[in-house]
Amino acid sequence: MRHISENDIDAIALGSTVLGTGGGGDPYIGKLLAKEAIKKNGNVTLISPNELSDDALVVPIAAFGAPMILVEKLFSGKEFLEAFKMMENYLGKKIDAVMPAEAGGLNGVIPFSIAAEHQIPLVDADGMGRAFPRLEMTTFTLHNIPVSPITQADEKGNKNVYHTINNTWGETLVGATTIQMGGSCAIGCYPMTGKQVKQAAVHGIVSYAQKLGNSIINAKNDKLNPLESLIKAADAIPLFSGKISNISIKTEGRWNKGICEITGLKSDHGSTMILEFQNEFLIAKKDNKPVAITPDLIVLIDAENAHPITAETIQYGTRVAVIGMKADSQWRTPEGIILGGPQKFGYEEKFIPIEILNKID
Repeated sequence: MRHISENDIDAIALGSTVLGTGGGGDPYIGKLLAKEAIKKNGNVTLISPNELSDDALVVPIAAFGAPMILVEKLFSGKEFLEAFKMMENYLGKKIDAVMPAEAGGLNGVIPFSIAAEHQIPLVDADGMGRAFPRLEMTTFTLHNIPVSPITQADEKGNKNVYHTINNTWGETLVGATTIQMGGSCAIGCYPMTGKQVKQAAVHGIVSYAQKLGNSIINAKNDKLNPLESLIKAADAIPLFSGKISNISIKTEGRWNKGICEITGLKSDHGSTMILEFQNEFLIAKKDNKPVAITPDLIVLIDAENAHPITAETIQYGTRVAVIGMKADSQWRTPEGIILGGPQKFGYEEKFIPIEILNKID
């Protein structure tokens, strides 16, 4: 158990955006909401999953929608409070703690505003250890935990509660109404017990995000190379260095889909990297050969300040670095690869661990 102050949010948001692998949404609005709630209500208590009682009720609260829409259609914060309240009312039970559904960007910090407002703990865990574009793509699904009931609220006051026959149908139905809501909404999902969180969640992800964020922030303060500092903190593999030479992106439903082309510089001069993404970066190819494949993490970094770049904010001409990180061990199981691997997204490539692709012991 430890306390998270307003001053900690910047590092957590920055590290969450690294773990978002290009998705998860820009954290700016989430940071403002979290800081304002902490300033008003006091610090948030961060607890490990093992500090939960087995019968505690824990609910992830998240933003849901296309990241490109989230840049233009801002949240008020009331949507998330409403999704929380709806879940308590529907279950007829007080929620004991909240947690992120995913570690990525906006969703890495949104639950802090809920925890501060209701003065309940936030669990140092999530259901991905990164960001994924679909609601069923969680370690909770790997443990047969239902996504339902799902509560949904938008900024206009529209509200829904869903019971779906499986977690994939949760994505299908909530996704359909989200489009009608303008492309974004707030949800409560995967209500579970403390015992289930201990078994199914990716532990320590909030602390890990804070560590990654601090590695960048502190490096700048100490006049060190922030990219090298991040690579060391993340135990990441440098994959490419270059300049954005082409970007193709479109919004389909609630997904940003596209390709980012990077022309090599320095040691990568003469080579080209292609990043393919569906909200998150899913495959990185250097000279047409894969060097990183989902569910391993692919992170696009601004070479000037080591800040992660989300897919919807890629700009032509930016000098960048691409780094890769190992996925949580749950994603590297046969079941995890089926749920979060390349075939799930329609790619022909098979998953090969990043350290094997890059011949690292």
